[in-house]
Amino acid sequence: MEIASLVAAMLLAGAIGGVLAGLLGVGGGIVIVPVLEAALAFVGVDPSVRMHIAVATSLATIIPTSMSSARAHYARDSIDFNIIRYWSPWIVVGAAGGIGIAANVGAEFLAAVFAVVALAVAIKMALPLDDKNLSNDIPRGVFGPAIPVGIGTVSTLMGIGGGTLSVTAMTLSNKPIHLAVGTASLFGLVIAVPATIGYIISGWDNTLLPAASLGYVNLLGFMVISPATVLFAPLGAKIAHALPRRQLSILFGIFLFIVALRMGVRAFA
Repeated sequence: MEIASLVAAMLLAGAIGGVLAGLLGVGGGIVIVPVLEAALAFVGVDPSVRMHIAVATSLATIIPTSMSSARAHYARDSIDFNIIRYWSPWIVVGAAGGIGIAANVGAEFLAAVFAVVALAVAIKMALPLDDKNLSNDIPRGVFGPAIPVGIGTVSTLMGIGGGTLSVTAMTLSNKPIHLAVGTASLFGLVIAVPATIGYIISGWDNTLLPAASLGYVNLLGFMVISPATVLFAPLGAKIAHALPRRQLSILFGIFLFIVALRMGVRAFA
């Protein structure tokens, strides 16, 4: 009965995540993690491991999604491989650091990170800042690696492919939005592979995990969420094309504000 309930919860998380991801134009992680965490709570998974499972399983689902997305963007010549070569090693360093942190903190810390970053992105999306730049190009020099290391670390702690953060960083560095989105799709793979392996290892001996778990990665979640997200994303995309861009940005900001509020209560209550 536990397995059947968990599968149903995972399917719901994937379906909602797919619709919202397609609607809001982001990778599913920032949507799937809060929905999946709530689903795991519904079926009675121990609260001390729920966020770890949600984050790790979300990262695992990003691997096939990122591969498919990156191939599509490569076909349209919308991946900047200069940024890929410069940022990728530092993103992996950040992902390793994120795993090290996640293995030694409680679920409340992960929820707090998610809440703070989601709130910051919500404010950015809600404000009319689409054409604002902080730099004319990707920062380099001594402080250049700080951005990709931060993206890798925070994305690993949040269970996202880094698109929300890397697209923001690239567009603020004067990169066209379509090029930023295409490049970010490949960064999803750079983050998700080492992060997923790290969560498998760090959760290997945890006795509180639900059925069909490989470390913190729930295999049922991976098998159910991935196809559900792909299946329902076109519905969200269809809705998105009927709405103006500014309206979509405000909608995304409102959604992330609600998520940040819920995660904040989870972390600090």
